[in-house]
Amino acid sequence: MGTLETETPISTTKLPDPEKPAMDVEEDDDVSPIEQVRLTVTNTDDPTLPVWTFRMWFLGLLSCGLLSFLNQFFAYRTEPLVITQITIQVASLPIGRFLAAVLPKTKFRIPGCGSREFSLNPGPFNMKEHVLISIFANAGSAFGSGSAYAVGIVNIIKAFYGRSISFLASWLLIITTQVLGYGWAGLLRKYVVEPAHMWWPSTLVQVSLFRALHEKDDRRMTRAKFFVIALVCSFSWYLFPGYLFTTLTSISWVCWAFPKSVTAQQLGSGMRGLGLGAITLDWTAVASFLFSPLISPFFAIVNVFAGYVLIVYIAIPIAYWGLDLYSAKRFPIFSSHLFTAQGQKYNITAIVNDKFELDLLQYEQQGRIHLSMFFALTYGFGFATIASTLTHVALFYGREIYQRYQASYKEKEDIHTRLMKRYKDIPSWWFYLMLGVTLAVSLVLCIVLNDQVQMPWWGLVFASAMAFVFTLPISIITATTNQTPGLNIITEYVMGIIYPGRPIANVCFKTYGYMSMDQAVSFLNDFKLGHYMKIPPRSMFLVQFIGTMLAGTVNLAVAWWLLTSIENICQDDLLPADSPWTCPGNRVFFDASVIWGLVGPRRIFGTLGNYQAMNWFFLGGVLGPVLVWLLHKAFPKQSWIPLINLPVLLGSTGMMPPATALNYNSWIIVGTIFNFFIFRYRKQWWQRYNYVLSAALDAGVAFMAVLLYFSVGFENKSITWWGTDGEHCDLATCPTAKGIVVDSCPVN
Repeated sequence: MGTLETETPISTTKLPDPEKPAMDVEEDDDVSPIEQVRLTVTNTDDPTLPVWTFRMWFLGLLSCGLLSFLNQFFAYRTEPLVITQITIQVASLPIGRFLAAVLPKTKFRIPGCGSREFSLNPGPFNMKEHVLISIFANAGSAFGSGSAYAVGIVNIIKAFYGRSISFLASWLLIITTQVLGYGWAGLLRKYVVEPAHMWWPSTLVQVSLFRALHEKDDRRMTRAKFFVIALVCSFSWYLFPGYLFTTLTSISWVCWAFPKSVTAQQLGSGMRGLGLGAITLDWTAVASFLFSPLISPFFAIVNVFAGYVLIVYIAIPIAYWGLDLYSAKRFPIFSSHLFTAQGQKYNITAIVNDKFELDLLQYEQQGRIHLSMFFALTYGFGFATIASTLTHVALFYGREIYQRYQASYKEKEDIHTRLMKRYKDIPSWWFYLMLGVTLAVSLVLCIVLNDQVQMPWWGLVFASAMAFVFTLPISIITATTNQTPGLNIITEYVMGIIYPGRPIANVCFKTYGYMSMDQAVSFLNDFKLGHYMKIPPRSMFLVQFIGTMLAGTVNLAVAWWLLTSIENICQDDLLPADSPWTCPGNRVFFDASVIWGLVGPRRIFGTLGNYQAMNWFFLGGVLGPVLVWLLHKAFPKQSWIPLINLPVLLGSTGMMPPATALNYNSWIIVGTIFNFFIFRYRKQWWQRYNYVLSAALDAGVAFMAVLLYFSVGFENKSITWWGTDGEHCDLATCPTAKGIVVDSCPVN
């Protein structure tokens, strides 16, 4: 949806039972007090293992640059594929071992460093090098989002508003928003990383995979061999849905069966409707928005499925066909576009004046902005998700969070913290200096280049204060419950009320406020991974900092290149039918800037707008978990009641739009096959190859997509036949109300 385009995806680690805190065991100086940590993380360390190796720097820099390039490249495509950290984790292992086998072992004396020596090959490729390479690759993205969030600001300015922003202003905006989050993380590291009760459940998935990959493997089908075979298959197959037979991306048979029925196509379209029966043979459609279903546990898939059915197949049809809420039939049932009262697409550029602010006269001439039924209700469910997350965490995990936070001050150092004391810690002044310099540069950006970013200096101060206040509690919640409340709607809402009519100021405020906090939580998550894997803290600092700078620079370079080389990029009305460059994520980001920034929440969700009733979803979100909690207290023996997780249920479709029903259908089906059937009946195969398969599928698709772009896409060489004309559901975007006339649609 418009403001949930970067919400943290469904967790890949099982949440703790609210009735069984993980601290219910007798503490021992030589073990962690958290059971899950004891079962996953080793209590030993070898401080002699080299980490500052040529292999680490070479593969780390290469992985960071490649991952940043691929994720930014795919961000503009209709089915954007996010190459995750796990892909690098799996792919870098055979390469690291290959380098360890072929690089010369000659030792060189370093001039001016006494007896210190250096070798390109100091021994076998070890786990600590591997961890640093993975952290290097992931440094530029918040919780695996793929690229720097601030690139979206550059995209909407150039591709949607048709205005200009300098490369320098863009680079400063991206780097400062990324590094600012790193500064918050550094200040809070001692509170939410070192304490044993701040255990960060999601890191245990990474720890488990690292250990599995580095165990001795004597089987005929090694993980490395399986990875190569699966990668080649994925690479070869993507030639069909990626170029030769693009209709395979969305097989919407209902549309084929009813080629002249608007209602049937609204139901059956996987990409522009409710996706009834729609399937895909394209891995990018499976893994594009919710990430790979192979790494999501089945309980999470069930929760998403329940919420998806509730919202898409119950709430939306009732609101659209049954009640015709907000004159819903005048507009498409599923669309992230903005409309006039007569069902025409709203001309946003006409209401932007020369100062890049709202032109009230032009706005009054076009009238109020209207949303599709799905888009409007998704905002409502987004409001409820935010409110219910805070209430749910407070009621079901509040006592446990408070106990762990108290324990973090009183407890003895656990085995992992004691082992980490062997290494030189990061001086606090490093973080203070970084934070001070970042804020100073950001102030210069807001004052000197204000004509390009719109945000006043006080907006930066306000956003920074909001980020600082929320980072600690959100970090504690994430570290203990694996849930990260999404507060981006709040930042947009607040800035939209205080400073309306300025779209870029609004998204800049959101990025400096909410996203710097989210980035901080991501960095702290990596710090905890390094803590469990016994990585020297100063090595972590340098790898994360250098990786963040490199990733942000590569993200901007790729974005600038595509925005200036692809004609009409992101303008789906002007692109050919089979063009992949429709930028669904950026479209939603743009609509959010219009709703919250340009027009402002008062003219959409306030007294001057059509959707004032959506604010009641906030109250519903607050009260929902209270009712569940009261039911649990009244019927404590009913174990299914506390499993009702309203934040997950209400937020299950938080990625829609830009995600579509096709993405959810395929994600649920594939996830159920691998994480229920194969996990239950072929557990040994799942344990050895599941994550490896996920990484290989991602990597194979990515390499073929880039090859296709440089070989045929760059020259605009295309194949035209029935199989490349999209999903053949063009009528899904038509209204069904009588008297509404839209081009290429039948008149009712």
